[in-house]
Amino acid sequence: MNYIGIDLGTSAVKLLLMQEDGKILKIVNREYPISFPKPGWSQQNPQDWYKETIAGLEELLQSCDKSQVAGISFGGQMHGLVALDEQDEVIRPAILWNDGRTAEESEYLNREVGKDKLSKYTANISFAGFTAPKVLWLKKHEPENYARIHKIMLPKDYLAYCLSGVHCSDVSDASGTLFFDVEHRCWSEEMCEICGVKKEWLPKVFESYEAVGTLKPELAAELGISEKTVIAAGAGDNAAAAVGTGTVGDGACNISLGTSGTVFISTKKFGVDGNNALHSFAHADGSYHLMGCMLSAASCNKWWMDEIIGTKDYAGEQQGIQALGENRVYFLPYLMGERSPHNDPDARGAFIGLTMDTAREDMTQAVLEGVAFALRDSLEVAKSLGIEVTRTKICGGGAKSPLWKKIVANVLGICVDVPENEEGPSMGGAMLAAVACGAYKSVEEAAQAIVKRKETIEPEPELVALYERRYQQFRAIYPICRPLFQQLK
Repeated sequence: MNYIGIDLGTSAVKLLLMQEDGKILKIVNREYPISFPKPGWSQQNPQDWYKETIAGLEELLQSCDKSQVAGISFGGQMHGLVALDEQDEVIRPAILWNDGRTAEESEYLNREVGKDKLSKYTANISFAGFTAPKVLWLKKHEPENYARIHKIMLPKDYLAYCLSGVHCSDVSDASGTLFFDVEHRCWSEEMCEICGVKKEWLPKVFESYEAVGTLKPELAAELGISEKTVIAAGAGDNAAAAVGTGTVGDGACNISLGTSGTVFISTKKFGVDGNNALHSFAHADGSYHLMGCMLSAASCNKWWMDEIIGTKDYAGEQQGIQALGENRVYFLPYLMGERSPHNDPDARGAFIGLTMDTAREDMTQAVLEGVAFALRDSLEVAKSLGIEVTRTKICGGGAKSPLWKKIVANVLGICVDVPENEEGPSMGGAMLAAVACGAYKSVEEAAQAIVKRKETIEPEPELVALYERRYQQFRAIYPICRPLFQQLK
């Protein structure tokens, strides 16, 4: 049988058709717009997601045996607020994960409710991108829309609802709402009370590999596949990417170089970073994970190439970069503010160290290195907890760059394993669908059978030493700039 993974990204939806043995039969990408109504704001129309997903499914299923499609599941951008009314119509554009408008509401939760109490109820503190402060923002600034709320959905869960008719979520994605009791894998009644949210507004929560229902009959007829096609809960994009790269079980690590950047460490044991610099979330394999998330990763390079330099030749721009570890230009990758470990929505991007002999290649290199340095910031927090990471898998659009993978390996000083396929969340979604349909007994079993390693990038001792010095300089820049960022609001 075959399985479909749908990765609802920030700029596009990726759909993947996978055989039971993990062979990828076809991949389709469909783009949709994103709007930035004000500096630091980020919104999308959920109907665009659905429209492009259906068009993508039609394209994906062309020239294939439709009778072999057994299940569909998801990976998706986390934290976004999709508010539905009594008729399940979208009330307003979705406020996305990288939207920074809720700094005041997030500060209220952390200061007035208290970080200790938040951590006790949800295993996390409030970040501007999380869903709960978005609901508080809506209540204060758009009371007419808030009054219409009948259901609060996350982005990929809205797609699951559209396909199945079931209001659902999964434990990994729900973990990023600040409404979820991560340790006990259920909605937190205390947080609902604190935020004035009715518990019935929140969807039923499933494990990521559980079936939530089947495909709506009218959609099955439209697409030409069975009404018995299973719709599985799926996972937040990072947990789905971890499944797709085989980052399951105890102590495995994955780095995602997508629009956002993450350091993802899976663990069998529930635990919380004392400073809450890392997120503590439920994992799609039935266990838990710690995660450091930076809001702008590959999107930094896309911004630099597309908007500033004005080119789509990403590989060509990197060809002239030779002197790794010797660049005197630094880049702070905080174009949308920052989450881990700074939790500062006011942070902004910056180039530092420019001189008259600074070349275009130096600035391109600084962008790649700045993202790698910021990833290491999260890894350093994990080290402070006694977690020893000696190797990591890598995925995401940025992982297609050999140069960037080499930089990451040497900035972090660990081996970087590249999976045979680098499809991340869409692959993870298809694997979760396979588990939901009974093709595999567990997510770990599916990962062991399907995920293969293509290559390993080994760190080079001399280059690691050069980057150690550069990293120590990089990490000193943000604390100095932070007061200035606050004045630039």
